[in-house]
Amino acid sequence: MLRIVNQLRMVPEVARLAKLAPHDPVAAWEGYWSRVRTTGTHGEVLWDAEIGKEAEQYAHAVDTFMDRGLPIIDVGCGNGRWTRWLADRFPSALGVDVAESAIERAAAESTDLPTVDFSTLDLTAPGAGRLLQEEHGEANVFVRGVFHVLRPRQRKDLARNLRDIVGHRGRVLLTETNFRGNPLSYMHSLGARPGSIPAPLRRAIGGIPVPGHFGPAERRAAFPDGSWTVLADGPVTIEAVPMSGRTSTSIPGYFAMMGAR
Repeated sequence: MLRIVNQLRMVPEVARLAKLAPHDPVAAWEGYWSRVRTTGTHGEVLWDAEIGKEAEQYAHAVDTFMDRGLPIIDVGCGNGRWTRWLADRFPSALGVDVAESAIERAAAESTDLPTVDFSTLDLTAPGAGRLLQEEHGEANVFVRGVFHVLRPRQRKDLARNLRDIVGHRGRVLLTETNFRGNPLSYMHSLGARPGSIPAPLRRAIGGIPVPGHFGPAERRAAFPDGSWTVLADGPVTIEAVPMSGRTSTSIPGYFAMMGAR
């Protein structure tokens, strides 16, 4: 009961912050990344934690199902942390993001890496997948924490573009947060309390689209069985930056490895 009371006491502050976020998602992401000053484990970006612990959960699926001779595209790359990790495992890695400020930061954090490149692109836009396929050929795709902030229509648009990118040989590895409680309980799990919301979480609430959860049901709606084959899926843990202390913050998540039919 005390937990519920504390969550309700957070409503005024959460509502005030949420009103600050632009209604246009592209403008929201551009505004968010343009104001980022520090990244990394103790930086301002909620999801920019060290990736070693989380990446171990995907390694077997990558080795088993992905053609390591193909390039890979990191969708929603942000500052490029995961793009750089992917570049060590594939011939080349391209990070794409709707926010030009994110791409500028990713490039600045990835100097002297000849197999890494970045591009500003909205992959929910019609034809965006064909554009990448024409430029890079069939490719693998990595998506972390994108679908859960999209509306259902946008999810289908993005999945359709990913199908154009992967062709016959590429694979999609997506991993998304899948906390099944309400938004207040989710924020509470990340350390928010009445009168005290951790700074990375505060920036997210006031700057970007409202997140939802993304699990098997949401994946089936976006990636219909008639168009996609699920090669592996299951629960994972998504790592976020520390909300308190010196350890990362763990969030329930879901991953799926898929190929186009």
